[in-house]
Amino acid sequence: MASSKNLFARAKKIIPSGINSPVRYYDPYPFFVKKAKGSMMWDVDGKNYIDYCNAYGALLLGHGRKEIISDVKKQLQKGTLYCAPTEIEVELSELISQNFPSMEKVRLVNTGSEATMTAIRLARGFTKKKKIIKFEGCYHGAHDYVLVKAGSGAAHIGISVSEGSLEEVSKNTLVVKYNNSQELQSLLEKEKDVAAVIIEPVLANMGLVLPEKNFLNEVRKITSENDIVLIFDEVVTGFRMSIGGAQKYFTIKPDITTLGKALGNGFPIAAVGGKNEIMDMLSPEGNVYQASTYAGNPISVSAGVSSVKTMNKLQSKLYPKLEKNCTKLVSAIHDLATDMKIPHQINSISSMFQIFFTDDPVVDYSSAKKADMIKFKKLFEVLLKNGIFIAPSQFETVFLSYEHSKDDIHKTISAYEKALKAVK
Repeated sequence: MASSKNLFARAKKIIPSGINSPVRYYDPYPFFVKKAKGSMMWDVDGKNYIDYCNAYGALLLGHGRKEIISDVKKQLQKGTLYCAPTEIEVELSELISQNFPSMEKVRLVNTGSEATMTAIRLARGFTKKKKIIKFEGCYHGAHDYVLVKAGSGAAHIGISVSEGSLEEVSKNTLVVKYNNSQELQSLLEKEKDVAAVIIEPVLANMGLVLPEKNFLNEVRKITSENDIVLIFDEVVTGFRMSIGGAQKYFTIKPDITTLGKALGNGFPIAAVGGKNEIMDMLSPEGNVYQASTYAGNPISVSAGVSSVKTMNKLQSKLYPKLEKNCTKLVSAIHDLATDMKIPHQINSISSMFQIFFTDDPVVDYSSAKKADMIKFKKLFEVLLKNGIFIAPSQFETVFLSYEHSKDDIHKTISAYEKALKAVK
């Protein structure tokens, strides 16, 4: 990997830590990508990898999906940015609302962080209350409201609260354990100034942690009884778990939803939506301010329209294929680890899974943190050597795409066998 090594040396001189997002780094240096197509990526040294990072879940349809690329090319000929409304913005918002009925009105933004920041501001404006509650290990972006005991890169590096965050802001963010509705209930008996509860319905930024039976229903019930806004952060799960996200999968209706990742299948776009009376608080008609030069830009919006239409068209094949391949991989990896007598847990749902090297069930932030990180690092290294790219952190998730073939799955199982032998 000489070319990647040289590029990283150049990057270190001009880019802090040599990378533009902490989750991309691993020892001794990451490979640099030259191109990608379908389920595959190629690095600058010519090596190819089957991609299970999939842009941290964004590439549900794989790299370079033809319909999306074609529609974006057409839009490029018409212009890249207008900062004036377009018909396709209306069309995308309608498509989102049709697939997510809880999102009665929709505001398009650029990133998941921007969506969750807007959702929280909306909840505060609507309720006239200050505090929010989040769950340990849930990651809702890199802004001060939620960068407290967060998952993803913050958990990997071991940052509980980022330096530079204002204590005055973070003190209004209360944290409870995931899968513990009783703790949520007890907190709300003491705290009356709570505007919102924000949650990843499936915790996909702490490895993968699933909601226990009735947990999400209990969260919905508790928030309703206390007149608190429930925000479902579906930046990861939206469109990935089903065409209507986790809320359709679990049949729960939140007050506000945030979407991102699979919404644009590789293009930067996100959305925040919810009840009419909440969304109508947004400026200019309301007094909750949100604005962006690039919000609703025609390039990303055309990708979003094409992505949602493609997912709708394929849904009868898309989700069964994803789940079938995920189940096959998980079953094979579990059998291999069991035969090798390696203590492990594998959490999986829909098109996502993660293995934890521990004897105990992984149900929250604390239990995920107890897994053997050294073993996971070895697993990652051997998988990468054998042409399988997963996210380099234990606190991320393995994501499948529609482009993964039977041959890809077969090669992946073989690579996991070699990696597990190395772990043992």
